[in-house]
Amino acid sequence: AFPASFIVLKEVTIEKRGDEEIITSAEMPLVKEVTTTLREWGSIWKQLYVVRRLDRLMWDLMEWRSQLLSGTLPSDEFKELKQKVTSKIDYGNKILELDVVVRDADGNILDPERASVISLFRAHEDATAKITERIKEEQSNVQLDHSGVSARIQSSPTHSLYVFVRNFVCRIGEDSELFMSLYDPIKQTNISENYLVRWGDKGLPKDIEMLNSLKVVFTDLGNKDLGREKIYLICQIVRVGRMDLKDTNHKKCTMGLRRPFGVAVMDISDIIKGKTECDEEKQYFIPFHPNYFILCFRVCVCRVIAENDFLHTLLNKVTTSRGDSGGQGLWVTMKALVGDIVQIRKEYPHLVDRSTVVARKLGFPEIIMPGDIRNDIYLTLHSGDFDKYNKTTQKNVEVIMLVCDEEGKNSICLGAGDRPVNEYRSVIYYQIKQPRWMETFKVAIPLEEMPRIHLRFMFRHRSSQESKDKSERNFAMAFVRLMKEDGTVLRDGIHELTVFKGDSKRMEEVSSYLSLPSERSHSDSHKAATLMRSSSSVGGLSVSSRDTLTIATLVCSTKLTQNVGLLGLLKWRTRPEMLKQNLQELKLIDGEEVVKFLQDTLDALFNIMMEHSQTDDYDILVFDALIYIIGLIADRKFQHFNTVLEAYIKQHFSATLAYKKLMSVLKTYLDVSSRGEACEPILRTLKALEYIFKFIVPFCLFLFQGDTFQHIQDIVSSLLRTINRTVITMGREHALIVSLKPLDHLFSLSFSLFKDFLMETFLLFKDLIGKHVYPSDWVTMIMVQNRVFLQAINTYADTMNHKFLDNNSFEVQLWNNYFHLAVAFITQESLQLQHFSPTKRSKILAKYGDMRRLIGFAIRDMWYKLGKNKICFIPGMVGPILEMTLIPEEELRRATIPIFFDMMQCEHNHSGHFRKFENEIILKLDHEVEGGGGDERYMELLQSILLECAQGRPPLLTEVQHFVTLVTGLLERLLDYRTVMSDDSRNNRMSCTVNLLNFYKDINREGMYIRYLYKLRDLHLDGENYTEAAYTLLLHSKLLKWSEEQCTLQLDFQTPQSQRQLKESLYDTIISYFDKGKMWEEAITLCKELADQFEMEVFDYELLGQKLNQQAKFYESIMKILRPKPDYFAVGYYGCGFPQFLRNKVFIHRGKEYERREDFQSQLMSQFPSAVRLNITTMPGDDIKNSNMQYIQCFTVQPVLEIPPRLRNKPVPDQIINFYKSNYVQRFQYSRPVRRGKVDPDNEFASMWIERTTFITAYKLPGILRWFEATNVFMIPLENAIETMGQTNEKILTMINQYQCDDALPINPLSMLLNGIVDPAVMGGFAKYEKAFFTEEYMHEHHEDRDKLMRLKDLIAWQIPLLGRGISLHGKRVTDDLRPFHERMEECFKQLKKKVEKEYGVRELPDTDERRSTRPRSMLRSVRQSICSLAGSECGTPTKTHPESMILLLITSSSLDSGIPPSPSVMPRSSGSVSVMDESGVEVEVRMMKTLM
Repeated sequence: AFPASFIVLKEVTIEKRGDEEIITSAEMPLVKEVTTTLREWGSIWKQLYVVRRLDRLMWDLMEWRSQLLSGTLPSDEFKELKQKVTSKIDYGNKILELDVVVRDADGNILDPERASVISLFRAHEDATAKITERIKEEQSNVQLDHSGVSARIQSSPTHSLYVFVRNFVCRIGEDSELFMSLYDPIKQTNISENYLVRWGDKGLPKDIEMLNSLKVVFTDLGNKDLGREKIYLICQIVRVGRMDLKDTNHKKCTMGLRRPFGVAVMDISDIIKGKTECDEEKQYFIPFHPNYFILCFRVCVCRVIAENDFLHTLLNKVTTSRGDSGGQGLWVTMKALVGDIVQIRKEYPHLVDRSTVVARKLGFPEIIMPGDIRNDIYLTLHSGDFDKYNKTTQKNVEVIMLVCDEEGKNSICLGAGDRPVNEYRSVIYYQIKQPRWMETFKVAIPLEEMPRIHLRFMFRHRSSQESKDKSERNFAMAFVRLMKEDGTVLRDGIHELTVFKGDSKRMEEVSSYLSLPSERSHSDSHKAATLMRSSSSVGGLSVSSRDTLTIATLVCSTKLTQNVGLLGLLKWRTRPEMLKQNLQELKLIDGEEVVKFLQDTLDALFNIMMEHSQTDDYDILVFDALIYIIGLIADRKFQHFNTVLEAYIKQHFSATLAYKKLMSVLKTYLDVSSRGEACEPILRTLKALEYIFKFIVPFCLFLFQGDTFQHIQDIVSSLLRTINRTVITMGREHALIVSLKPLDHLFSLSFSLFKDFLMETFLLFKDLIGKHVYPSDWVTMIMVQNRVFLQAINTYADTMNHKFLDNNSFEVQLWNNYFHLAVAFITQESLQLQHFSPTKRSKILAKYGDMRRLIGFAIRDMWYKLGKNKICFIPGMVGPILEMTLIPEEELRRATIPIFFDMMQCEHNHSGHFRKFENEIILKLDHEVEGGGGDERYMELLQSILLECAQGRPPLLTEVQHFVTLVTGLLERLLDYRTVMSDDSRNNRMSCTVNLLNFYKDINREGMYIRYLYKLRDLHLDGENYTEAAYTLLLHSKLLKWSEEQCTLQLDFQTPQSQRQLKESLYDTIISYFDKGKMWEEAITLCKELADQFEMEVFDYELLGQKLNQQAKFYESIMKILRPKPDYFAVGYYGCGFPQFLRNKVFIHRGKEYERREDFQSQLMSQFPSAVRLNITTMPGDDIKNSNMQYIQCFTVQPVLEIPPRLRNKPVPDQIINFYKSNYVQRFQYSRPVRRGKVDPDNEFASMWIERTTFITAYKLPGILRWFEATNVFMIPLENAIETMGQTNEKILTMINQYQCDDALPINPLSMLLNGIVDPAVMGGFAKYEKAFFTEEYMHEHHEDRDKLMRLKDLIAWQIPLLGRGISLHGKRVTDDLRPFHERMEECFKQLKKKVEKEYGVRELPDTDERRSTRPRSMLRSVRQSICSLAGSECGTPTKTHPESMILLLITSSSLDSGIPPSPSVMPRSSGSVSVMDESGVEVEVRMMKTLM
């Protein structure tokens, strides 16, 4: 039943944070993270469906989430799966450019509340490095199914390898020792200590209880180890028994000899690096190779020793061998584990238990844990060289090593898993002069015994026959001390020991050799020579110059040091004269040595400082040493020592007055840096600032509790101010911002901060906020930083309210800095939640809240507290407050927009107006909205809140209403502009730009007007619209005068210059644009103006000459260069889907050269891919206009010629007049036939209407745009008749001109034209017009058409002389076979002429025979114009090129204008027309038609 069937109860956890309860789901955190991650990725995946990698990752996460929810996984598998999941999430976040998730060592999301800032910062660095490495792995096409395992291995600082020896199969017949270790074949070094397994001659372990328990874990491996090119698991087999296996007589043979037998090698690089996922149950067979081993040891040893690569050569031969091992070898299982020994015992208890042997790395791990106490010395028996002396063959040398004190006690460990032994016996090489053992074992000695311990090496020849062997004695010995006289331990590396000869019993007596030099060196050569000459005087031992022994040592001790300087520092009181040198050399000591003695070193440093409190001789040296140690702790290798350092500060640090010296040195460094002088330690000092303050602050707080407040002021006034100045002048470094965290301790004490400190701190914070200190995906680090800033700003606000608010202490600059800091904080990118995904937004709100609201309300409160001081911040604070109000947070906007009215009211009370406020907000609003701020909701809130506030102030109401109207209009245009700026449509961007610049022009904001002029210019240049770019710049030039008055700098790139200089520069640019756009007429106009200035004002004749030459070039271009006429297109944008500036409007577009309508329309539709094309040319209905879709209508229109007045009454060449047919036009027409009213079947013209749409644009084209908005009107049937008659007359005239000029033209087109008009049977004449319009009924119903009827009658009358001239020309050209046709046409014409002249009057044409004409040739050059129609039409008659000729056919146009009968009084006018005087003396123009050539 409802609701039980729909509701599932889930467990929750309740966490109290102060008075607030935080309720969260009790679901497993990792499961919740996977769920939210999948939701976030899912929304992105829908947008990026092609991302296949994301698809695969999401499926993996869903599958693993199910496994996590099952709750059935063992702990180790759960850990492994957890690492897989987190690795996938982190990798997916990176490729999707989401935020970095920082985690602890267990893969849990790190809680910033429970982590220090330093550790949080390091966690971000580590996370970024791991993800980057993973990305590189993916990019290198390493496709691995075990990517989760690999990532888990890479994410951990410590690694281990688990090995289980299942069986060893080898036909030896004697006991054997198996030494297993990790080996680097490239560097030819062991990585780990040996794991020793003693195997019996029966094929079973010597200790039968170890059967099925031969487990070892090689631990302490680091990422650098995993980065090695190759890692081998090697097993060296040493048999223990006879010298030669061929000896069958066991009774006579010497037994118990350690002899080399073979080696087994396996490349485990992929396994240990996680590139091959291995199950602990999977067994690997490692083949055994005895032949190579014996061959190398017996035959090739001399060559190998000479090459100094014995073991490496052996291993290479084994690994490259393709021979059959005969089934002999090791059977093992392996598994790469993550973590140190403590961790893996917890996570893999079924593998690693207390019985599992631990084989440690040779040397310290990459990360040294504080509790890891070691005192191990690894010794490698390297090589030797022994003379045979009186023997005929080389010796079979056995080395016996013992660990001895002065009393002869000893202890040795041959390998992990083996019991300590009293002595070490080496492998014996048969008759080898220069044996190369390379055997490594460990010497484990209690720390307190180290000063007394030394190592003794005894050398004995071993015989294969037992009888002979028993008689053999030690023939030589060597020794080495583990501690030097200066208290340091034996250095790491190779040691060449001195070999002594003498009595074998004396060799075992410590007193006989301990005082002798143990190592060969140049300094000991004299001693050795003396010793050989007087051997009897030193215990009977002499140096054997022909015998040598080389060993190698490696000390892994957390209690012993090999560094004399460090030891001298720790025991500085014993040799104070070396103190300065030891402090200086501390920075040269290896970090491992220092951190091992961290507490002792810190104690020594602070003791030095305290015991020299009366002098500053060592202060800087101690401070530098302290900075070096803190820097070491920050290193990833020693990061776990952070806890040791923290514990030291809290529990052990007791140098009560050290803080003064620390402050003094710190201030010295900061002062030097702030002056710009070189200060090498400053960067390290700032990075260590957190711990420096942790050393300083506790004692300051202690002193403060003891009423010693002066110390706090010392810190604030002398130290923190210097830090501020230094950081402000430095470049940005990631670690610097972390240094602000320790200042938290002082914020609560800062009520007495000085003004200068506050101002500098505000500048510092604002600088840090404005610069991106951290990468943008480090969101946790950024939010922690912001939280610190928020706490600081609020604390400083309280201080300012208490100390700097009253009139006596009010500081304008301080408060100004505060407001700018607060606004910079609230507007920073990292707090703009609206830009984040819902998942990220909810996480931030849950963890940190909306910091913008908190600081925004604080800004509002601080503003209202200013009282009468508010006027000091107007208009300076208008822009910052505007930035804050534009933040899309409803409550914040409602709380802060009223500040605007308060500013208006404040300025009005002070000045009687608020023009400064108005000017500033218009200026800033333009920049902010263009940058992405504001929306329609903001416009509504601004309007409603300001008007509501003004209701209570009637004197301000009118001005506020005007202001609101102004700002609302601006916002509408700005929002439209911003919307289209990211659009692909350059036309839309231009339209919005023009809307804005016109708005700024209307409200007289010249600076903004010019700014948008140049934006429009740039858009035109991008589209190569040079003409429009020129007209745009021309608007700027019109604002300038030809004067020496300085220009106001309106643009960023503008340089100081006079108005004359700027205008001249603009003209040159505009002229170049007009030249590129072939608008030479406009360029000439500007050249003339410039020439006039050069000639009459500045008298620069050189520039005058240049400009006149340029002008002449333009004139020549007009006459000689062809300029194609562009087509014009009407474009209608219908539907609410278009923005406001386009919606349901028609625009006339000027096409480019040779641009067809189809191409223009295709390009137009590409700008609106979702638009529907309308195939009609009529205005669409309201259903389309009001729909939410987009409809586009496009068709060609014809420009209406407008001849400039200066060209009238003058003969003008074609090249000139043709230009005006498609330029400087504002009227455009489109015609289509329609039928209206009752259709007369006998007279179709009575109901035929021509719907002529005449578009009138707002401005002439071309202009600052290639299009302008247009209005339209329609044509009635009578107008259609007038146009048709005019076109017919023009057609007749055109053909007459053509036939007069070209005798070769065929007669047929002329015959058809004339016959179609004069023959009533053809029905092509004007009889239909007479029936339709020249009736009493029509004239009674249409009184307003009187003038139009007179115009039509006049056109009919003028058709008669044209027909007469045409028929006369036809009679001269007609052939005999067409003569009857011509005679009939003449008869019809006579009847028609008689009728027309009777009803409409007589018209006559002058004689225009060119051969008799005395008109100058220049008068015959004119533009072809229609003499009787409103819009010309071209004749389709073919033409040929002929010399120019002109027929002057006069048609009175009096009927076109006034309907008054024409008069024969004629006078010449402009080319292509004549002037006719009517009876009333009014001059009318008669246009002429030029022949087509």
